[in-house]
Amino acid sequence: MPELPEVEVVRRGLERWVAGRTVAAVEVHHPRAVRRHLEGADDFTAALTGRTLTAAHRRGKYLWMPLAEDDSSPTGRALVAHLGMSGQLLVEKPAQPDETHLRARFTFTDGGRELRFVDQRTFGGLVVEDAPDGEGIPPRLAHIAIDPLDPSFDEPAFTAALRRRHTEVKRALLDQTLIGGVGNIYADESLWRARLHGARPTDRLTRAQVADLLDGVRSVLGEALAQGGTSFDSLYVDVNGRSGYFSRFLAVYGQADRPCPRCGTAIVRESFMNRSSYSCPRCQPRPRARR
Repeated sequence: MPELPEVEVVRRGLERWVAGRTVAAVEVHHPRAVRRHLEGADDFTAALTGRTLTAAHRRGKYLWMPLAEDDSSPTGRALVAHLGMSGQLLVEKPAQPDETHLRARFTFTDGGRELRFVDQRTFGGLVVEDAPDGEGIPPRLAHIAIDPLDPSFDEPAFTAALRRRHTEVKRALLDQTLIGGVGNIYADESLWRARLHGARPTDRLTRAQVADLLDGVRSVLGEALAQGGTSFDSLYVDVNGRSGYFSRFLAVYGQADRPCPRCGTAIVRESFMNRSSYSCPRCQPRPRARR
């Protein structure tokens, strides 16, 4: 599933290529693409036709584009997107052939490039919903915590909340109500940088260890963003269809049996919540069991 860097790359593309344009027409090619819009596909289409998408925002792994205000919605509305496992928002020339898994198409009054929602596995989706004051966060996203790259991220509050938890540190990193945008890949990479095993109890972390962990999270997210994100296949791309290259710089994720870049010990893979965790057994020793 795309994580913060991949979604932020898409947001920047939407800001460049879509923000400020007025929707001429919307085509919904698959009902699952708009299943979260409970009023149905026809209402979804009507809510966007003739409206201007003013900007592109992100909260965690969600994207939203506010609609310019009009008399029909005094509280403001926004187009909200979640990419799911395989969703893509692509900006294409109208003459470009349709993608195999095209789920929705947006054309614009300027006759320029289209916005296409492509989703092979149909786990992603689009919805139009109220957004306070137009630019405010849609209610669907209100539970998601601010991510650590946001200037308003409250490090002391996060540190206190993390240390109050009675859970494993990797589980906490994946909790989007605690810290936004971190998924399995970047959790493993951040823990390696902080020299912490993912099973370390959060209530045993020192403030210094939390600070190291946040430094690791911020550095790995920032470096991944600079490389366009992490793409293991053609599903994770920016709005122009380009893959990210951070997979070339991964220290532990997907590197089982390869030497740790720091100490040379073979990286190990462990099962974790129906997924995989990767770590260095020397740099990140497993914590002792509680008595």
